[in-house]
Amino acid sequence: MRILLVEDEEDLAAALQALLVQKRYQVDWARNLQEAYDKLVDAEPDLLVLDIMLPEGEDAGFQLAQELRQMGNQRPILFLTARDTLEDRVQGLDLGGDDYLTKPFDVPELLARIRALLRRDGQTKQSVLERDPLRIDFANRRVYWHHQEVILSEKEFALLEILALSPDRVFTVLELLDRVFPDASSGHHALRMYVSRIREKLAPEVIVTVPGGYRLGLS
Repeated sequence: MRILLVEDEEDLAAALQALLVQKRYQVDWARNLQEAYDKLVDAEPDLLVLDIMLPEGEDAGFQLAQELRQMGNQRPILFLTARDTLEDRVQGLDLGGDDYLTKPFDVPELLARIRALLRRDGQTKQSVLERDPLRIDFANRRVYWHHQEVILSEKEFALLEILALSPDRVFTVLELLDRVFPDASSGHHALRMYVSRIREKLAPEVIVTVPGGYRLGLS
């Protein structure tokens, strides 16, 4: 998963970037609004972690969030800021923020909020995916192949669900390991095993192997 961190405090930003990379996120760092706009064009992030006070002004982060929402960009936004008044919180959420965390913060709480926002974003994209002959009912956690239900284990469904919620995207091996097998000591082996199982139960073309990772097959 890719995160855009917009933060002008270099020591804090460097520490956060190192932490998130260690947790197997891809992290782009922008120090100001212009860098943020440039990085949004270069690669669409799955989540923005956004300070409010930037070199362009005390409300620059609010400005960026508002502009993104006006353009139709619905990627989750987590405000991470020293601004801690009720008015600031309300304004941030009203402008399109999905969560608001004040500095100083506890690292486990930040990571938990990031996981929750990424999970929520994936779950709300759609309720059913249909790529003939594959049909996935996300709400009821059921998979059909040629109109026949195929029973997947929890891990198998979790892996297929991640790929299917972003069907045209390539997921790196590290991304999938972090989201499906974060505690597995033999993660790479486990991932290959579950990909093989899904292919056996459905069809080899359901999951496509590409350099560096996997994506959903079919069109």
